[in-house]
Amino acid sequence: MADRSRGAARGGRGGPASRGRPPPSTEVSKSKREAILDLSKYANEKIRVKFTGGREVTGILKGYDQLLNLVLDEVEEENNEAEPQKRTLGLVVLRGPTITLLSPVDGSEEISNPFVSQE
Repeated sequence: MADRSRGAARGGRGGPASRGRPPPSTEVSKSKREAILDLSKYANEKIRVKFTGGREVTGILKGYDQLLNLVLDEVEEENNEAEPQKRTLGLVVLRGPTITLLSPVDGSEEISNPFVSQE
């Protein structure tokens, strides 16, 4: 009990204990992070998605979110284990954390290596 008057405020009901932080009402809003991958250019286009574990599907991109969860329509799963097989799945929601590769079915263009120093 003797050390009640010593030290910094503990943040009880009696007084402010902000310790250098601004009050919640004046907190600075955090800037919104820009998405690394712009999926809007693939909306209503056929894309190929590969997952951890080796599964692969193709379908038409109908929607997505910032966590890379995807909604695909007219989905076909391609099973390449013993003999190639296709399975029609229809409308599917794909969870972002399981996706390892995403590419357009139409193809992609080759770009020069941005990491090679240009002399």
